[in-house]
Amino acid sequence: MSGQETGGTTPYRYTAELANAIEARWQKRWEELGTFYTPNPVGDLAGATSAEKVYILDMFSYPSGKGLHVGHPLGYIATDTIARYQRMLGKNVLYTMGFDAFGLPAEQYAVQTGQHPRVTTEQNIANMRRQLKRIGFSHDSRRTFATTDVDYVRWTQWIFLQIYNSWYDPDAPCRDGRSKGSARPISELRDEFDAGKRRLDDGREWAELSEGEKGEVLDSHRLAYISEAPVNWCPGLGTVLANEEVTADGRSERGNFPVFKRNLRQWMMRITAYADRLADDLDTIDWPEKVRLMQRHWIGRSEGASVEFDVPGVGRKLEVYTTRPDTLFGATFMAVAPEHPILGDGVPGSEADQSRLNVPASWPEGTNPLWTGGAATPAEAVAEYRAAAAAKSEIERSDDERAKTGVFTGLFGVNPANGKQIPIFVADYVLMGYGTGAVMAVPAHDSRDWEFARAYGLNVVRTIGPAEDPYGPDLEEAAYEGEGVAVDSANDSISLDGLSKDEAKAAMTAWLESTGAGRATVTHRLRDWLFSRQRYWGEPFPIVWDEEGRPHALPEDCLPVELPEISDYSPRTFDPEDADSSPEPPLGRAEEWLDVELDLGDGLKRYRRETNTMPQWAGSCWYELRYIDPHNEAEFVDPTNEVYWMGPRPDAGNVTGGTDLYVGGVEHAVLHLLYARFWHKVLFDLGCVSSSEPFHKLFNQGYVQAYAYTDARGQYVPAEEVVEAGTDENGETLYAWKGEPVSREYGKMGKSLKNIVTPDEICDDYGADTFRLYEMSMGPLDMSRPWETRAVVGSQRFLQRLWRNVVDEQTGEVTVADVPVDGETAKLLARTIADVRNDYDGMRINTAIAKMIVLNNHLTSLAKVPREAAESLVLMVSPVAPHIAEELWGKLGHESSLVDAPFPEVGDESLLVDENVTCVVQVKGKVRDRLEVPADVSEDDLVQRALASERIAKFLDGEPRKVIVRAPGLVNIVP
Repeated sequence: MSGQETGGTTPYRYTAELANAIEARWQKRWEELGTFYTPNPVGDLAGATSAEKVYILDMFSYPSGKGLHVGHPLGYIATDTIARYQRMLGKNVLYTMGFDAFGLPAEQYAVQTGQHPRVTTEQNIANMRRQLKRIGFSHDSRRTFATTDVDYVRWTQWIFLQIYNSWYDPDAPCRDGRSKGSARPISELRDEFDAGKRRLDDGREWAELSEGEKGEVLDSHRLAYISEAPVNWCPGLGTVLANEEVTADGRSERGNFPVFKRNLRQWMMRITAYADRLADDLDTIDWPEKVRLMQRHWIGRSEGASVEFDVPGVGRKLEVYTTRPDTLFGATFMAVAPEHPILGDGVPGSEADQSRLNVPASWPEGTNPLWTGGAATPAEAVAEYRAAAAAKSEIERSDDERAKTGVFTGLFGVNPANGKQIPIFVADYVLMGYGTGAVMAVPAHDSRDWEFARAYGLNVVRTIGPAEDPYGPDLEEAAYEGEGVAVDSANDSISLDGLSKDEAKAAMTAWLESTGAGRATVTHRLRDWLFSRQRYWGEPFPIVWDEEGRPHALPEDCLPVELPEISDYSPRTFDPEDADSSPEPPLGRAEEWLDVELDLGDGLKRYRRETNTMPQWAGSCWYELRYIDPHNEAEFVDPTNEVYWMGPRPDAGNVTGGTDLYVGGVEHAVLHLLYARFWHKVLFDLGCVSSSEPFHKLFNQGYVQAYAYTDARGQYVPAEEVVEAGTDENGETLYAWKGEPVSREYGKMGKSLKNIVTPDEICDDYGADTFRLYEMSMGPLDMSRPWETRAVVGSQRFLQRLWRNVVDEQTGEVTVADVPVDGETAKLLARTIADVRNDYDGMRINTAIAKMIVLNNHLTSLAKVPREAAESLVLMVSPVAPHIAEELWGKLGHESSLVDAPFPEVGDESLLVDENVTCVVQVKGKVRDRLEVPADVSEDDLVQRALASERIAKFLDGEPRKVIVRAPGLVNIVP
């Protein structure tokens, strides 16, 4: 049903045509008057800031070429509603929108078409700005920007330099007064080495090092550093990918290309240094518990011990981390990641080494059944296995549902607890980025290790058993994974036998430390952040390389480093199926830009620029700070403005501050939110910002989903062309497309599913206010909800009734009456004002709308609508349907915008008190009577009324033993 209906006899009816005209006129007026401009304390946006501030933030939007569908604005409409409501409470509200404009989609389009990604990006931004404006958002348009803006790139690069020029001192006190450990300038570390206050861990003397060697030491401490890291290499896209960009079957989400593990030189961010603070500080912010749990799981703090195993013939020890050092006596094999450096280019073991295994009887003389593919030596077997592992995704390798596999390397480790030599396997389930890239296996007490040991003929050695019967569990049948006491865990200098798990862990850890074989260790699942992309469309690094291959930071006056103009945006790759191909970023071909001559303090020299670019995450890590002071050329944000908008909260008791409300999807729960918190904490440590957290309150909105339809071939058909086609024998609705039956499914909106509905369509047919009202009334904001275009008309009817309560559809005259609000209307109006205010405070916009509908319907039933009631309702509606509210407010005789009008208040609190309520009277817990009593009745009065009841009296014999009162609703009498 279309909202375009008009009637010849109702020229002033609120139709889609009229709604669109009203909305365009008010949007133009808001823009001309700067209605939503928000003042700062200082700077070019300075103004009056005596009012209480509120900073409301949406998660950065990506300007897709497809534009918005109706699911995208859900959170935006909610934040706009709250922003408008907060302004009506007299608060200074910072609310705007920018664009996270770097990224792979625009560059892929550039690769395919040859069009510069900036052209595509700016076209997409322009289209999205148009769509957002039409919906009527109250953004401060002076504060908007895109991450691709040259000025914004400059400050992103500046922040990178602050991180690059810093190191993390775990012993330094933190500014928050709660934590230990803080970022410090790298120059201070050098000063400490120069003064002899700090010594090198490897025993070398600092003064004897060359300048190059000193630089290498400092580089190894930086928070941004270069590493040969195992990465997700996608030859088909010519870049490395983050884990979330790789599907479960090891292919790229974009393009479906195979992804391989490769060791490549990459920029890394030392986010692991902040692991404990990132976990602990979750307790200081108001976030959904689900998101906190997701971040804590991603960080993955665990306490255990690092254990060193001698590896004969290698000349180095193999370090493993275990959370169960109490089971060390039961370790019967070890496993290392395929990328582990102990493997090198080959394996120094030999076939003869198999005689030292604990289970030589299971391997016939002269053979090794663990070698695969007909390999003649361990080195060949390991090479085959490592090649196969490189073709698997990290997700596939870490899948707990699949069986563990491995290949014997020919190497052995010496167990420090009992001196036994145990075989070392290469196993793809071990990941180099987690812990040390090596694990010890205790098959007696881990089911997957038990299966591995049984498959490969390895020993199973018991070290734990139930306290009542330690040797009871049959390890021939399965691993014992329960609690108990230690058994068979002793040597000449320590015995764990009989100890509980915690006691045994503590004792074994202390023994390892005393013997030099290990130490107590805290580890995290979190890994350092891979911060390189081999693409064109991203922020260039402010780094140059000298002829010796060492990196140098550019001075601030060289910023921004802008992208050069190139003709070919495609990364140079070879066969997209070739794991051995190497990335050649497009910037590597910009020769005039690439080679530069600079004086960085030691004379004019030739340097070569970094050819990788930053990931899209970089720009989205700090945009909330730039919104505060978007035109500042001297600083990335003025300290006075930053403290005003994001400084420490007076109710926090520490330096936790940040935006007052941050709304976005739960899909960003880990990566964006974790990365942004990390950047903010570094800036906080360095004194650049005043708060330790960027986002104080987080709210995750649900999703707008939609039905999709498939024909007999399983092909999707246009959802808007599907019609109902009766019911089946079970009463279920049938659907058809062009006369043919189709099947219905439910899920997300998408172009491939042919079920996209755009806000432009709905605004054309119903108006933006109807669209906003419908989205907010579909259900609780944090729940997903199905889109149903035919249901939009219900929201339109509410606005049409509201219009008729003020305006005569025949003459256009205002029909409200200057009469007092009394009786039932007065009580309903007071209750609606109180409830709607409470619902807006709690972001329960759907229930606020429901209560306004009840009041609106009541006013419709009156012969004359009192002006006070009409004006109050218009003001309450205005946050969610601002255009019609502004129009009606003007018609009601107000010359200024209702943005400046205060939200309605209840003048007479007695109107909120119900005159009578029903009190349930029980005797021995059974209901025996119901009394109508005043809502404010006292407990004594209520007891007297209950005891005076004739129905109650017949259940009593004298004075009751006990009376329980819950005024005004309950009296329970115990005779």
